Amino acid sequence: MRRFKIAVGLILTVGCSDVALAGCADRPEPGVDWQRCNMQMTILQGVDLSGANLSGAFLSGATFRGSNLVGANLQLTELVRTSFENTDLSQANFEKSLSARSLFSSAVLRNARLSKAEFHRVNFAGADLSGADMSEGDFIRADFTNARLDGANLRGATLPRAILQGASLKDATFQNAYLYRLRVEGTDLSQVRDLAQDQLDITCGDDKTKLPPGLIKPTRWPCEY
Repeated sequence: MRRFKIAVGLILTVGCSDVALAGCADRPEPGVDWQRCNMQMTILQGVDLSGANLSGAFLSGATFRGSNLVGANLQLTELVRTSFENTDLSQANFEKSLSARSLFSSAVLRNARLSKAEFHRVNFAGADLSGADMSEGDFIRADFTNARLDGANLRGATLPRAILQGASLKDATFQNAYLYRLRVEGTDLSQVRDLAQDQLDITCGDDKTKLPPGLIKPTRWPCEY
């Protein structure tokens, strides 16, 4: 039997129609249906929630550290100060989810979907986002230090004051992304795709920043002012 803990005082109340739709009191297991359930402050460390349906759930303050959420549906979820540290979220769907100050450090999000998500001040340090779809996502002040974003789709994404120092970005696509004061000091951008000069000119790099062919370093980087 898998060991798990549920925070004392957890409220799992939803409308009668939702109870019929989703088993909010069901134990955590693969494929569990917690759609639109109130799971705030829940402690779910090291559990298997692969393929779970958490669409529209309230997950603020919850802890999923070290758990398995491969292929889980987290569309339209609320994730304020939620912890996914060291969690496997490969192919998980976070489309249009709202997150602030959550922890995804060292998490695995390979081929995850974060399209149109709003993730503000979220910590992705050391996370693996290879092949992730982050198109049109809002990642204001997100920390991607030493993260893997190889092949990530960042078309139309918003990344003002985010941190990409030490990140791996081979074949990551930046077409029409907003990069105001994006921190790329010492970052290797030489193999990114669709990065334009006007995008680069408003980032914060240094002499160790490596650029793709055809682009030149600004006369002075914005963060030097």
